[in-house]
Amino acid sequence: MEDLDEEGDELLNLSLAIVTYSGGERMKKRKRRDENTSKLSSSSYEGCEGKIFRLLQMRELMLKLDHKKKGCSNINIVDDEDGKGLQLIHMLLITATAVNEYQVSSAVENLTELYKSVSLCGDSVQRVVAYFADGLAARLLTRKSPFYDMILKEPTHEEEFVAFTALYRISPYYQFAHFTANQAIIEAFEKEEDKNNRSLHIIDFDVSYGFQWPSLIQSLSEKATSGNRISLRITGFGRSLDELRETENRLHSFSKGFRNLIFEFQGLLQGSKLINLRKKRNETIAVNLVFHLNSFNNNLNMSDSLKSVHLLNPSIVMLVEQEGSRSPRSFLSRFMESLHYFAAMFDSLDDCLPLESGERLSIEKNHLGKEIKSMLNYDNHQDQKTEKTTETWKATMESHGFEGINLSSKSKIQASLLLKIRTHYCPLQFNGESSSTTAAGFRVFERDDGRTLSLGWQDRYLLTVSAWHCHSVS
Repeated sequence: MEDLDEEGDELLNLSLAIVTYSGGERMKKRKRRDENTSKLSSSSYEGCEGKIFRLLQMRELMLKLDHKKKGCSNINIVDDEDGKGLQLIHMLLITATAVNEYQVSSAVENLTELYKSVSLCGDSVQRVVAYFADGLAARLLTRKSPFYDMILKEPTHEEEFVAFTALYRISPYYQFAHFTANQAIIEAFEKEEDKNNRSLHIIDFDVSYGFQWPSLIQSLSEKATSGNRISLRITGFGRSLDELRETENRLHSFSKGFRNLIFEFQGLLQGSKLINLRKKRNETIAVNLVFHLNSFNNNLNMSDSLKSVHLLNPSIVMLVEQEGSRSPRSFLSRFMESLHYFAAMFDSLDDCLPLESGERLSIEKNHLGKEIKSMLNYDNHQDQKTEKTTETWKATMESHGFEGINLSSKSKIQASLLLKIRTHYCPLQFNGESSSTTAAGFRVFERDDGRTLSLGWQDRYLLTVSAWHCHSVS
């Protein structure tokens, strides 16, 4: 999303491109639903060129107005008490239905009205609806349209990193996942200290920026001495060689401050075979599946990965996944689940950052907004992500030879302490039941008889942490 400096020229080019696109693509619209991302028939487009033109004009106007607010200050906020927030949600759902049923004219008209009312700098409802509107608008265009790429413009690597770093720092979201997983890993290591030669090997299937591991490095160092050092080896799978090198340098630089710890890092590209792993004798092996299994395109790939993990016979497997972010069942089902989830995420940011914060805009535009638009526009047939609840994750893990481990009381206390630094903190809840009549702020939910911990915003689960070990498949 970029502001247009030369509005007249851009809008002229926009108008010409829409006419060319509409005429040139009409015959392609008659193909099967999975042959292009718009999934719209050619007849639906007749008479819609001007409406699509006005739709994108209105979108650019929204972006220009937000840009002029310079950091999103001094704006009119939708007051939930007057029902405008509910009206926006209602119109968004009507629009999603129209897009799903290929009612292009109705969808374009509703999106045009939405862009008049939403803002990337408004309240949480205005903001989340703005990104969902973008996702729906992109579905009205083929991937060949230049405006498809304009709406779904990817952030740069630097922008993505800055947004992730900001969210990590100001929200308990990622910290909760990482600290809880690390505590369980440390406890598994301590349980085997008499036979593991004080060696811990973590196999992280999505090491990303490596932000999970500095706290674990520090915790292990506190247990070691100069005469009895601990060896930590991390094998991290990453998206690119550049990102792996950055992560390796980041972790090595941090570990240098802990002389009683021997640290090694091995970076592997995602998709590399597990046979390339370097292992030490009797070391404690911990497999880290944090935000990883939902990345698979189909259940077969995920099953193969879990079988490979089981062959490693790790002492512990940590699983952390988002709750209800994707669904293969239908577009509208996926849309509704995601709207609930991201509405909670956007609302939670208001608890962490002031409305005029540039960091909040960065997080929503380059991290959460990117996820929203990607989720609404992946191909249902060729790129069907797996979506599971806590219950179905449990069945999946058990069917692949894993058994759940109860998380310790220390893990639960640590999770609760983490949230106490946030405002509107609510104490630990058991089995999803609230002990209070009001639901405000971040919460920790103990579920599945103590085998899982979930981070929630109000009554909505955001992510769930669970621990597993191997057992024989019956």
